[in-house]
Amino acid sequence: MASKSFATLTDQIGRTAPNVIVRRVIYFQDQSDEVLAALAAVAVCLQYPAAVMILMQDEPATSLYYVEKGEVKISRLLRDGREHVFHIVRAGETFNDVAALDGGLNPATAITRTDVVVWRISRCDLQRLTSLYPSLAWALIESIARRARHLVGVVENLAGRNVRGRLAHLLLAEARRYETTAVPRMLTQEEMASRLGTVREMVGRALRGLAADGIIKFDRHRIMILDSDRLEKEAEV
Repeated sequence: MASKSFATLTDQIGRTAPNVIVRRVIYFQDQSDEVLAALAAVAVCLQYPAAVMILMQDEPATSLYYVEKGEVKISRLLRDGREHVFHIVRAGETFNDVAALDGGLNPATAITRTDVVVWRISRCDLQRLTSLYPSLAWALIESIARRARHLVGVVENLAGRNVRGRLAHLLLAEARRYETTAVPRMLTQEEMASRLGTVREMVGRALRGLAADGIIKFDRHRIMILDSDRLEKEAEV
């Protein structure tokens, strides 16, 4: 797999202590120092440059990954050749949870969007540690529940909104993530289309429509939200 030739083991000398990094994972934050130390002891730190495949869909790789720095795109290639993007994983978030827990094939492909630093914990180590620490097992169960809730939202978004509504929902979500009304244009129109289940031309048309109606405007590498209330109403359509 391409990722094997690009992955670099990271020198941990002078770096932030691994147990501190593990605590940054959203659903590990409430774990005891003992549990965090046990996780850190089995975690392997890897670096990847941008645009490199870490995992490929439908291949075996039963490890849990969490991101320290950078962004990873989680997607799946559909039968008609189009890519559907499920999620962009950022620092403090995990991916490949499903395969790590059920031992099956990767449900999605993971590709780096930027240079990244990720930590990998094998399924075997997770099995051993969850048998020792029940609180860790419950945290992993909660992570899968959150993932399921997210996917329900994805299905609702695809089935219940037109392209303009889906785009409005995406812009609002990105604005909340960055806590700003100036959304960085880190997603290309092609990537937006992959996340919204449509084609680039439809995204471009929806963007121009929102701009023509005075709801957003383009400012170099940002999309400025001019009227959040109207964008909220568009997202409800």
